Amino acid sequence: MQIFRRSDTSPLAEWWRTVDKGLIAAALILLGAGVVLSLAAGPAAAARLDIKDPFHFVYRQAAFGVAAVGVLLASSLLSPVWVRRLCGLLFVICFFSMAGLLLFGHEAKGATRWIRIGETTFQPSEIVKPALVVLTAWLLAQRDKFPEGPWAPIAFTFYAVTVGLLLLQPDVGQSALLTAAFVIVFFIAGLPWIWATGFVVGGAALAFLLYNIVPHVRLRVNSFLSPTDYDTYQIDKARQAIERGGFFGVGPGEGTVKRSLPDAHTDFIYSVAGEEFGLLLLVLLTVLFAVIAIKGIVEASKQQDIYQRAAGVGLYAIFGLQAAVNMAVNLSLIPPKGMTLPLVSSGGSSLLGSALTLGLALALTRKQPESSLAHLRHA
Repeated sequence: MQIFRRSDTSPLAEWWRTVDKGLIAAALILLGAGVVLSLAAGPAAAARLDIKDPFHFVYRQAAFGVAAVGVLLASSLLSPVWVRRLCGLLFVICFFSMAGLLLFGHEAKGATRWIRIGETTFQPSEIVKPALVVLTAWLLAQRDKFPEGPWAPIAFTFYAVTVGLLLLQPDVGQSALLTAAFVIVFFIAGLPWIWATGFVVGGAALAFLLYNIVPHVRLRVNSFLSPTDYDTYQIDKARQAIERGGFFGVGPGEGTVKRSLPDAHTDFIYSVAGEEFGLLLLVLLTVLFAVIAIKGIVEASKQQDIYQRAAGVGLYAIFGLQAAVNMAVNLSLIPPKGMTLPLVSSGGSSLLGSALTLGLALALTRKQPESSLAHLRHA
């Protein structure tokens, strides 16, 4: 379907001709699924939290879903130069916000990850992830232009202080996810193997240290390895919901396990989908995430500019990895991580952060017009 004439060279027309419309469609389907699933999980979550309005989380999901669409489309309009500039600004804002959490953060479930703003909360780590990926990719790409500069140590410093703040919250899951994305960006940018070796050794040492000094990390690992010796209520309920749903599910609104499943509308929305809509919907959701991540990484890897290639692969990878971690937790394949399902789980920060991640990735992998390609690379 041709919306713009070929002679139309406006920014909006150029965006429409160069953006990956298939990935946008997949993202919109996931956002729509999130609203539908909030109807399934929201009322039960509201009742469990003593919220009078049973559709509180449904309205919230719809409102943030609309905002997420705006963020996704607006960020995909950006040029690679403006992607880098925006991410630099967002990184500074979110970094200092995360530092401020140590003084005035909102604590919930033993972690201080949120800033309370009126009746809602904001989690800066959801925004700092894509910002750091882009900033790191741009810094490492400068090695080609200014080979004498200490670009790798600078990029590592940004990563280290960010992960340090995440661990102080504590948020081990996000730290591991950000570390994986950072290693991927380093690999794509062509860093020496000595760096990769250092990451492996350092990561193993840090994991061992966290296991021994952070009680909830040790508890989650031990309960996963020896489930009969520990309380695994959440995971048991999640698995029970999926098993009860079978292939076609018990039907919309007919789920019962969700009423006793903590965080059914956030971390365990995948299990709610399995109970009410069955394996059929779980496979569809999994395929959509796989298509976005794999197709996106393939397109990003074709970019000639190192910055666009590394940042694009990193952004699509972090989006896909977060989805994989959430689904693996729901299926009892890995220890619980407290991580949302991108674009689907309830949560304003999560929705906006996922939309921003995907929008920036789309912007970096657009088919740039030849007339502007040279200008963008030298900006």
